[in-house]
This record gives sequence, structure tokens and C-alpha cells, in this order.
Amino acid sequence: MREIDLTHDASATSWIQSANSDDTDFPIQNLPFGVFRRSGSDEPLRGGVAIGDQVLDLATLSQAADRDGLDGIALQAAKACAAPALNDFLAMGPAAWRALRHALFRLLRQDGKSDIDAIRQSLCPMAAAELALPARIGDYTDFYTSIHHARAISALLAPKGELPRNFQWVPTAYHGRVSSIGVAGQTFRRPHGQVLQEGGVTPEYRPCQRLDYELELGLYIGVGNAPGERVALSSAEDHAFGICLLNDWSARDIQAWEMTPLGPFHAKNFATTVSPWIVTLDALAPYREPWTRSASDPQPLPYLQDDGNRAAGALDIRLEVLIETDRMRSGERPPQTLSRTTFAHHYWSMGQMIAHHTAGGCNLQAGDLLGSGTISGPSRAEAGALIELALAGQMPVQLSNGESRSFLEDGDSVIFRGWCERKGFRRIGFGVNHGRVLPARP
Repeated sequence: MREIDLTHDASATSWIQSANSDDTDFPIQNLPFGVFRRSGSDEPLRGGVAIGDQVLDLATLSQAADRDGLDGIALQAAKACAAPALNDFLAMGPAAWRALRHALFRLLRQDGKSDIDAIRQSLCPMAAAELALPARIGDYTDFYTSIHHARAISALLAPKGELPRNFQWVPTAYHGRVSSIGVAGQTFRRPHGQVLQEGGVTPEYRPCQRLDYELELGLYIGVGNAPGERVALSSAEDHAFGICLLNDWSARDIQAWEMTPLGPFHAKNFATTVSPWIVTLDALAPYREPWTRSASDPQPLPYLQDDGNRAAGALDIRLEVLIETDRMRSGERPPQTLSRTTFAHHYWSMGQMIAHHTAGGCNLQAGDLLGSGTISGPSRAEAGALIELALAGQMPVQLSNGESRSFLEDGDSVIFRGWCERKGFRRIGFGVNHGRVLPARP
């Protein structure tokens, strides 16, 4: 587990004044990593760090390192971030990640001794930046690990409403599609697929009519492991770089037909949207909580439990889902909140997901992406998917402008926000993840 250190000091401020605002997602205590270039330019993509309303260009900064107090492993790490994807930096491991974080904290701190004028040359206004996928994602695995979501779905779809037999024993997952992963702002066509109508005998091929979102977190792998090498739970987070917001768009009617006997295919492979900034596990150290399992539930097998995970395996990441319909947009009405929840409710921890992923000998690689699975809380107001909120269409969600939704309609944008807050520490955020549904192709 990461340690709380000087970079979490709530009293620290930056000479970049926008980073000191109470409502910023990106104070100096955060420093998330992404990839960008100036909008409208043909500049190469390169790594950057969000600070207030600015992006710190790590390629430019590393070239001026002799003036900016960057040296040693921190300088090597900054140079690795000059590439159009962060994979080489991610592969350097926790010592390099931490060294660069600490160096940037010193350079950006209000009472630091850095050459502020020189560093200003490495800043780009966030509003003028085009953000891209932060890493070359080699593999994408999506988990199914929220017991509240699983219970809600089982009650809606299963005859007896029972959890899958293995749910409380194993962090279940499926292999997702990388080619259709896009960064926030992604638009996509409503997918086609086979659907079997209730009471029907023969399926039909048609556009999805029950399109949904899934509120998830994405975990980027840093250091990989060799084939056949299992990662112990005690060291699992040494392989984890950081977290983003992830929307696992889902075609529920297609999914219901194709998931017997295997996992989702057309129901999931048409689009997955991630937020552009990776909030590091180092930045998240103050927001840890004990990971607990009810004594009445099956306890994890030995390879999925240890003292460190029990003491601090959970993360209190607050999450919010909003919807913006075409009518809201044209009427200049703000998006409407649909639900709020926290990742602290999750049944399996990120460390357990990594340990289980490698338990059979699977090798992870720098830039691999793990989805947390839908994040729902114990109440309906904390649901992480529309199918839960609208009870599979039985109780449509009423919107403030008079519209209602059982499932998503063409033109709908779904917006995710995430943040962490705790007394004695600065609030940090994940930025915004948003995507928009376009009509199906003829």
C-alpha cells in the first residue's frame, strides 16, 4: 500500500493559482498523468500532468531539466513521459513514479525554489489541450465484482434472484475489446446484434433497444509479470499505476441472448469510454479504508486475503452519474444527476483483482487496463447502471424536464464524475468522463 507523505500536505499550495481553488479536481496534491497536444495542431502527443486549469508538458520540461531541478530517476521518468503513450514510464515502477511525483510537487509548490518563469514555458491551458488515451492498451479485462450490482441484476433477471454460485468466491471477469476503447468525448453508433424477444423462438438481428451505461473505474497496470509468475496479494499494488473513470456501455437485450453459455460479445465490444487522466495510487493514499467481508459470507481463499488488504484494501472514491439528453442540450438545461455511490462498497478490492488475474499464470503488461465492474451501493439511489435504476424498464426514471428513461436514447450523453475527500486532506478529482450515443447505422 502507498504511504502518506509530504505530497499529501493539505496546506501546500501552488504558484499556479487555479490549483488552489476549492473546487478544482487537480490541486498540487493530485498531479494525475495523461497524454495531450495543443488542440488543432499537428504536434506529437506527449505526456502531461494536470495542475489546476493547466497541463504541465513533461516533454518540454524534461528538455529544460538543468534549469528546473529535475535530475536522477525523476529526470529519466520525465523523459519517458515525452513519448506519445505512457507505457515506458508505467513500466519503470513505483520508485520512478514516486520520484517524478515528488519532483513535480517541489517544482509546482508555492514556497518552492524552482525557476517559475522557466516552468511556465512548459504549461498549456487545459482548455487548449486535446487529450488522448494515456497508454497503448494491450489487453483489457472487465470484472464483475460489486455484490450490490450482482444482487440487483440477479433479482431482475434470474428466476429465483440468486447470486451466481461463484460470485462470493472469485473475482469474476471477461476479456474485453481494446480497439473500441475511446477517451472522454467518445461518440458511438447504437450497436446491432441478435435479440430474442420475450416468448420468442427465433432471434432477430436489429439495433439495440436496451442500451445502458455501467459506472466503473479503470486500473492501469504499470509493472508487468512474467508468464506463469503469480503476483501475491501483498505485492499486487506494486504492479498498479493508477485509476481512471470507465464507462462499460452495454446492450442489455443483445447481452441477454448471447451470454448463454459464454460471456458478452456484441453487447460490450462496440464502445468503452475512459477519462483521460490517470490518478496515481500514490495520490490516493489518504483515502484508504479497511476492506471488510461479513462473517456470514464465505471468506476468500488464502491467496486472496492478507493483513494489508484487510487494513487498507478499500478506496473511498465518490462517484456520480449524470445524463444530458438532446432536449436538455437544446434547451440549455444542465445535466441531471441519476445516482451517487462510492467504490468503498465494492466486494473485491483492486489488489484482489490483480492477484486473481495472475493466479492462473497470466502475464500482465504495462498499459493493460482492468475494469472494476459496475459500482453500485446497497440502495437504488446508488445504482451504477440504468437497468438497476429503472428496474429493467419496469419503473422508468423521471427526468426534471418531463422526459423519462428506461434505457438510453439516441443523443443521450452520460457523464461520470469522481473525487476523493477526507478531513485533513485536500479534495482531489478524476476529471470528467463523458460519451454520447448516436443513432444506429441503417
